[in-house]
Amino acid sequence: MTRVWSAAVVGVTGVPVEVEVRISSQLPCVDVVGLPEAAVRESISRIRGAIAASGLPFPDRRVTVNLAPADLRKNGAGLDLAIAIAILAGGGSLPPEAVDGRAFVGELALDGRLRATRGVLASLLALRAAGAREAIVPAGCAERARHAPGLEVRAAPDLAAVMAHLLGGERLPSAASLCEGRTLEDAGGAGDEDGLPCLSDIRGQPLAKRALEVAAAGGHGLLLTGPPGTGKTLLARRLPALLPSLREDERLEAFCIADAAGIIAPEAAIPDRPPFRAPHHTASAAGLLGGGNPIRPGEASLAHRGVLFLDELPEFDRRCLESLREVLEQGVVRIARANGTWELPARFQLIAAANPCACGAYGSPGRDCRCDDAALARYQRRLSGPLVDRIDLVVGVGEVPWSVLNGPVDGPPSAVVRERVARARAIQQVRGFAPNAALPDARLDALVAAEPAALALLGRAVERLHLSARVARRLLRVARTIADLAGRAGTTSTDVAEALSMRQVR
Repeated sequence: MTRVWSAAVVGVTGVPVEVEVRISSQLPCVDVVGLPEAAVRESISRIRGAIAASGLPFPDRRVTVNLAPADLRKNGAGLDLAIAIAILAGGGSLPPEAVDGRAFVGELALDGRLRATRGVLASLLALRAAGAREAIVPAGCAERARHAPGLEVRAAPDLAAVMAHLLGGERLPSAASLCEGRTLEDAGGAGDEDGLPCLSDIRGQPLAKRALEVAAAGGHGLLLTGPPGTGKTLLARRLPALLPSLREDERLEAFCIADAAGIIAPEAAIPDRPPFRAPHHTASAAGLLGGGNPIRPGEASLAHRGVLFLDELPEFDRRCLESLREVLEQGVVRIARANGTWELPARFQLIAAANPCACGAYGSPGRDCRCDDAALARYQRRLSGPLVDRIDLVVGVGEVPWSVLNGPVDGPPSAVVRERVARARAIQQVRGFAPNAALPDARLDALVAAEPAALALLGRAVERLHLSARVARRLLRVARTIADLAGRAGTTSTDVAEALSMRQVR
């Protein structure tokens, strides 16, 4: 019996799969067991064609393929190469020691070529944890595979090249050497600021632009409310240009999720830029949070380590919005099914925009609202209090006069604001908890270091405005971010006052 290692993707996580092959002296047939899905069951036809096209013999006896663990459903075509190598080793075309310590991931074409598969980076990370010392992947996956730490990854164009490598012939190139010299633009990526809209494009709205800077510096959630056409969406789409680059571990996390979801090209590079997702308000619960069979990540997980922008927030399904409450608190989506429970990472920064009423004119000085009291109440009830409490900043965006819209630029460009954000994030890194939105409640008072006058001001605001304890703690985090932007060691009453100015009371 021959054993070969591969991996399958469950949700967004790679799971090591041991491919066992036994060849017995019975009538020729091939059995695949171990809960294979349709794509895995059909792999035998692809493997037969690939082996024949490579000039290798397929065993003319009974071949039994077992995929362990047997209680895990296997889907996708990434197991093709491992099954083919196990069959060839079991049939005597390879010595058993040739596959020791090696793992194989990739889809086979009928002519023996190796096709790129989704989830290869998550698979390699799982195989490294399982003890593999070398992994062979399709050449089309080399760009992403070379980022797997602690594992020697080699890239192969076809099955014949893999066999030559295993038999001691021509060595396969490493994934890193294959991509040596490629820039981010060559791999279909872009620089951190290329193509991003600039904050200086927005005329007026000084409070909203300041709220964007504070949100970027502290990772805070932001809700922009105001009439249509006041620039809420334009403002929200300027946030990515203000955010700092992702750290290496954060890049791998975000890219593994996008790779597992199959939303990126096989040759795409791992970008430094945080992901930005903006689903339509007609998105279903599965589309927003994840689900399906097999489990796929939703928009909340695709925005992990980045931004989830929900435009027209009240128009989203009420159940979808309420489901976000737990996700915002815990940073993970839990999907429970009869056959198991899956956890999908979803630690994102929520940015949302909403009109004040159905017609959008409520509170506008120049337009009359057509909504009666009942319609206004119904519209405002679409956003529950507990959900809004979990959003740190709630800022009104008013109409801008034509003299301002037609005037000169009245604010710094994104690059200048981004430098201030980076300095504030560096302060938070030294403190040990970054960004400030993630400050733990148990140590909040010590980390915020608020002056007595600042706490007194916050206490008066909580009593007069009837703010919840959750909102009060979030205001402290926002005030700490404002102090970091100013370079102050302690949080003053000025910081708390500015944080309160960015918390519109419903």
